[in-house]
Amino acid sequence: MASLHFCSECNNLLYPKADPQRRVMVYACRICAYDEIGDNQCVYRNDLLTVTKEQVNVTNDLGSDPTLAHAKMTCPKCGHDDAVYFQDQSKRKETRMILFYVCTKCDHAYTDPTLELETQPEM
Repeated sequence: MASLHFCSECNNLLYPKADPQRRVMVYACRICAYDEIGDNQCVYRNDLLTVTKEQVNVTNDLGSDPTLAHAKMTCPKCGHDDAVYFQDQSKRKETRMILFYVCTKCDHAYTDPTLELETQPEM
């Protein structure tokens, strides 16, 4: 079972770290140069890879949210010319900013129709 280890020199928390010269796992202090060989050699690594596409996640009554900005954008479903908009919330560096619009009349969610069709996110 894992437990917390503390530095015997400065009393700060020791963090697990691989020592490639000795080829062992050590608990090392991030403040001073102290380290100790770990008695528990069990190391667990959990890599999560999440690939997401931009999708509209519309909650009920989003069109009546007073905190969202409004735009004169014609709804492709009902033709109403008022919509609230918000930015894509995925924090990826390689994508451009995408605005999603929600009609204040029928709650239809859509992106800017002037964008090229091949670059529009999935709805």
